[in-house]
Amino acid sequence: MTLARTRLAALATSILAVLLIVAGQPAMAAAEENPLEDAFAKAAAAQEVPRDLLVALAYAETHLDGHKGEPSASGGYGVMHLVSNPTNHSLEKAAELTKLPVDRLKADDEANILGGAAVLRAQADALGLDESARKDLGRWYEAVAKYGNAASADLARLYADAVYEQLGLGIDTRGVQVKPQEVTADRGAYAKARDLSGQAEIASTDYPPAAWVAASSSNYTSSSRPSSYAIDRVVIHVTQGSYAGTISWFQNPSAQVSAHYVVKSSNGAITQMVREKDIAWHAGNWTYNTRSIGIEHEGYVSDASWFTDAMYRASAALTKAICDKYGIPKDRTHIIGHNQVPGADHTDPGSYWNWTTYMNYVTGGGTPSWSTTVDNSTSGQFTASANWGTSSYSSQRYGADYRFADPVSASDPAWYQASIPSAGTYRVEVWYPDDPGYNSSAPYIVATSSGNKTVYVDQRSGGGAWRSIGTFSLNAGTYDAVGVSRWTAGTGYVIADAIRISRL
Repeated sequence: MTLARTRLAALATSILAVLLIVAGQPAMAAAEENPLEDAFAKAAAAQEVPRDLLVALAYAETHLDGHKGEPSASGGYGVMHLVSNPTNHSLEKAAELTKLPVDRLKADDEANILGGAAVLRAQADALGLDESARKDLGRWYEAVAKYGNAASADLARLYADAVYEQLGLGIDTRGVQVKPQEVTADRGAYAKARDLSGQAEIASTDYPPAAWVAASSSNYTSSSRPSSYAIDRVVIHVTQGSYAGTISWFQNPSAQVSAHYVVKSSNGAITQMVREKDIAWHAGNWTYNTRSIGIEHEGYVSDASWFTDAMYRASAALTKAICDKYGIPKDRTHIIGHNQVPGADHTDPGSYWNWTTYMNYVTGGGTPSWSTTVDNSTSGQFTASANWGTSSYSSQRYGADYRFADPVSASDPAWYQASIPSAGTYRVEVWYPDDPGYNSSAPYIVATSSGNKTVYVDQRSGGGAWRSIGTFSLNAGTYDAVGVSRWTAGTGYVIADAIRISRL
């Protein structure tokens, strides 16, 4: 079939899908057991967008939850987070491309996913991706970055990296699956943008573990706290949106809202956006704004899946540091939810937020019941063939050095041995230095109770910090628990530095 005929066939499929959705009918015979999966498959086919990429983008935005047509904090709707605000009109663009009414795009999952696919395809077309390029998941990177409509190239990279991270880790939620896979993301112009997902290149002066990304000066009040106002509260918020999207929104002058800190769901990364001395506009109550520090947490109040242990621990460490700095009592009178602010019309952090766990971590009782760290130099617990070299090149390394090897199509993993005290659920984190010459899809193997599981990590970014690759069921005993394989189609040196296993 010629390219023209292929495109015409795809266009006809798209038009048919649109007409049937407008009529209130499913475009094809949907699998009643999983209409969401069917919607992704149909939208991907209609718009010639890779299905797994479409799912990964939706997961990064909403965890595939349409929130019953309710908007996010930045005016985004549905599974694909189609936005309508003064600077982002992807919702209106989707309506233009699909000829679907805006109200349907907001509330109907099938229509919303088709609209998101159409917008993503339009970005790809604008970038000149031809039929061949569209078959390569990595070539869609810049289109994904533009879909997020971030306020800067740095945030666009943070947004797109979160999507591609999910392709490497895999997705299994709401009956929709994406298997972990090797993808070499072609960042194009974004390769030169600042990496906000790992070790902070510009650290916060108030809380050094956090990265610094300034909010728009239109969204907060300059001050000289605590001399101008005493600080005696910490207010806990939920973003009602994604990490990158929230940071971008706080940089938007039209937002008229901000918080001092934003915490990422997957790994607990923290970005500071307003100095603690200044007054962020987060509480909806001027008196409480003047007296508090606001911390936003990535996610939605109606979806417990966003509230990870990594997020709780990172946020609790931040709150503890704030309380210690300003002499704030570590109790629920002084560490409160947005819903507890007098006059507040918000419900966050909501019923799924585990205050018992959080306060336990804040007060120091939150150390893991068991945790072990294994470095590449840990005696008797790290094994690798002579093909793995040793380097101390990067200052992001854990310990004195790390191991590296060329990728090959053969089994030659480096293994970390651990003595797991009892069968149960454990979080696995990895540490590696990042570099443009390191591997774009490094395979980490976890020896779970149901067999080896592999996740892929882009070691070109996000390094110099602990990075969670998931939670796994592990058997008790002493064995090779985590490996780093060389068997990858990714490009660049595969790095083996350190791993950490913690019982949940």
